[in-house]
Amino acid sequence: MSVRSAYDPGVPCWVDLSTTDVAAAVDFYGDLLGWRAEMVDDPAAGGYGQFCVGDKVVAGVGPLQAEGMPPVWNMYVSTDNAAEVADRVKNAGGTVVAEPFPVFEEGIMGVFQGPDGSFFSVWQPGNHHGAALVNEPGAFCWNELATRDVEAATGFYRAVFGWEPQTSSMGEFEYTEWHNAGRSIAGMMAISPDYPPQVPSHWMTYFSVADLDATLAKAREKGATVVVDKVEAPPGPFSILTDPQGAAFAVIQLHENS
Repeated sequence: MSVRSAYDPGVPCWVDLSTTDVAAAVDFYGDLLGWRAEMVDDPAAGGYGQFCVGDKVVAGVGPLQAEGMPPVWNMYVSTDNAAEVADRVKNAGGTVVAEPFPVFEEGIMGVFQGPDGSFFSVWQPGNHHGAALVNEPGAFCWNELATRDVEAATGFYRAVFGWEPQTSSMGEFEYTEWHNAGRSIAGMMAISPDYPPQVPSHWMTYFSVADLDATLAKAREKGATVVVDKVEAPPGPFSILTDPQGAAFAVIQLHENS
């Protein structure tokens, strides 16, 4: 279902961009993915805003929250109790980067890091439940963990969210689909040896596009870097990019039956 008004606990529900230049990001993603930005008109929001496709919110954007932090897309997992997630993170060997805290009346968020080095957030909904549109052009459709320690990540995310891994061979590498209550909700793979050694474990967000070739041409025109050119995959051809400020993300042209 593409239009969403709620998410089950344990399901990725929201993504947002932390960047060095919010105005430039609004311009770049507006042209690339057809987004319209609605900035929060409250100084207490710290310059945060939301991207929309039509009248549906699909992602967020805001300035970097810590000195030295690189531009990055952040992934949020829905929960009905952020405090309990924080306890499970600690017990599973992870790190609490930010204890759960209220965001106005919108919900409660917490920020964590797994023992493999990957960062993620959780969202306990209040007025805001997450993205109102998924799996459609301009909306996120998948989140994938690229990790330097598959074993540590597997044990950690199973303990924190109850996810069950289903791993299959895809040629020269293995790919894991995370299942939540029997439903495939995210992916995981080992970081390729071809990656620069300084690239840490990270969550990658995939956005659906109607025409991958046209999107790549537009991305290059707007100053993005194509890190991984067009690759064929069972769900559809995809590519990995970095935006002009350096945040990595993926775009995919989903097959109709995906």
